[in-house]
Amino acid sequence: MQTTTASDIQALNERIQQESSFVDVLNSEIGKVIIGQKNMLDRLLIGLLSNGHILLEGVPGLAKTLAIKSLSDSIRAKFSRIQFTPDLLPADLIGTQIYNQKNEDFRVRKGPIFANFILADEINRAPAKVQSALLEAMQERQVTIGDETFELPEPFLVLATQNPIEQEGTYPLPEAQLDRFMLKVVITYPSAEEERLIMRQNLAQTSNKINAVVTPSIVLSARNAVKEVYMDEKIEKYILDIIFASRFPAEHGLGKLKDLIGYGASPRASINLALAAKAYAFIKRRGYVIPEDVRAICHDVMRHRIGITYEAEAENVTTEDVISEILNTVEVP
Repeated sequence: MQTTTASDIQALNERIQQESSFVDVLNSEIGKVIIGQKNMLDRLLIGLLSNGHILLEGVPGLAKTLAIKSLSDSIRAKFSRIQFTPDLLPADLIGTQIYNQKNEDFRVRKGPIFANFILADEINRAPAKVQSALLEAMQERQVTIGDETFELPEPFLVLATQNPIEQEGTYPLPEAQLDRFMLKVVITYPSAEEERLIMRQNLAQTSNKINAVVTPSIVLSARNAVKEVYMDEKIEKYILDIIFASRFPAEHGLGKLKDLIGYGASPRASINLALAAKAYAFIKRRGYVIPEDVRAICHDVMRHRIGITYEAEAENVTTEDVISEILNTVEVP
């Protein structure tokens, strides 16, 4: 294995600082219309830079749609918003074949999935077959209509939202399908001062317009740079210790969690935690990962990948509590 010297890391750090310069420009542009929600915007960028998808949970009116639309506008990319409803069909999502009477043949009509940024609004309102069609497109980055296969455009980011306060008539995503989302981000209400600014902005006579300040090619180049961000073996071990502590808590000094965890995080969790930590370091303009990067993104990577038992629910212990306990116990390098 090739060793990395201090001078190598310094050179890499300088290159990453140059490569990541567009992040500040992007944040500044989106900041014209999005007030607050820094955590959500950072997670959107992490998903974009890591080629991963995001599940967003929050009550209505927290700028979920506006955030991804603004990101799309600032990157000069195609945006599709799909409202998931109980009567939606897979063909409404991916497209279908239409018979052409004049030519006596079928032609393909592509669906709204053929865009760079997809907002799957209230994904848990659509039945399982529609959810599966979306998740297959997310995983394979391609769609098959009839006997033809079509590649989806790059970059391709799916932001699926679900409403935590209305569960009547919904079809919750199974755990195995939840695992396909890189991050599950829970967003909360803005502060009083942020909401005052939001109110003033919406009452103003003029509205700010988002300009395209970044091209898709810059994003694709940045993805390659993210993969080059240096991660020390000690950080790799730290990530694995966190994941394995969720599977075998008693072996990591967390015996009290043994009866509270139904199942631990999958191997996708360790892959995505490493990728997300690299992307987080990148947007912080650093060429190397530190333990704080892992800790900052850990809840978003793991909250939908750990199952808690009925005993935990009876004791009002949540997945968030379990992850926090793991982070507080596992030794930081």
